[in-house]
Amino acid sequence: MLAMETNVENLVTVFGGSGFVGRYLVRNLAKRGWRVRVAVRRPDLVGHLQPMGGVGQIQPVFANVRDPESVKAAAANANAVVNLVGILAQSGHQSFNAIQAEGAKTVAQGAKAAGVSRFVQMSAIGADTESPSEYARTTAAGENAAIEAFEGAVVVRPSIVFGKEDQFFNRFAKMAKLSPVVPVIGPQTRFQPVYVDDVAEFMAASVEGKVDGGTYELGGPEVETFHALMERMLRHTRQKRAIVSVPIPVAKLQAKAFSLLPNPPITEDQIKLLQRDNVVSKEAIDEGRTFAAAAITPESMDTVLPTYLWVFRKHGQFAEPGSAA
Repeated sequence: MLAMETNVENLVTVFGGSGFVGRYLVRNLAKRGWRVRVAVRRPDLVGHLQPMGGVGQIQPVFANVRDPESVKAAAANANAVVNLVGILAQSGHQSFNAIQAEGAKTVAQGAKAAGVSRFVQMSAIGADTESPSEYARTTAAGENAAIEAFEGAVVVRPSIVFGKEDQFFNRFAKMAKLSPVVPVIGPQTRFQPVYVDDVAEFMAASVEGKVDGGTYELGGPEVETFHALMERMLRHTRQKRAIVSVPIPVAKLQAKAFSLLPNPPITEDQIKLLQRDNVVSKEAIDEGRTFAAAAITPESMDTVLPTYLWVFRKHGQFAEPGSAA
């Protein structure tokens, strides 16, 4: 276990703390001395988080954002609450509306009822009540519900989040390892990938009250098209693959076929998202609603990607530049 100073007066509940961003946030908060209550549906499966803090500093508890009573219990006596719960595809009772709209409302209302001082809501760039994407519409509805229920809430909208366990660069690198081509939907759509540890640091600063209430857009230092991101990925994995643009009509047909699978690789809703740029807005930059609000300088992709994409190189971590699989 890590030895560190813990302030027993500071307790934060992180809903969805076992996910990709959650793991980094829990670690960041623990390093800052917070007691962290990780609220998840399966607390028996998140024991791997506990070594990130001192003995008893990180406590998994049960909560389901579709169950208001469990949410209230998880938020009880906390100083701050963070809601990271979200889904990229719907399945059964886990619908976009139930999780991202109503779920966010339930967590914000539970935090308010518990008397917590600060509330942080995870969202995404592209959240828009008028979007053709249901994911984007319900994410925006969750933002609005959180702001309405909790005055002074901090809403965090990142672009694509990358890091060792990401489902973006890793996914396409795995695909490139098995296929001579890398299919891309919306090759000219622009993204601003942001390092997961930077997002976690911003959210931790928000928990500590170092960021004023409002909506913040987080992106890394580089803006690139989808096609360019795939070229960058292939450079780091030392793979020579053709990047092929998939026409939208063809992608939609594939998505319909994939919808019969339990975990489809692409959905029709995701195709709608891929047709719109995903970058920090000029308004957010002009108003200081970015990393600047917490004096954070985000890491570049080339600083981080080599630390985990090397596993896809044919000759391993120390493959010479230019060697290809």
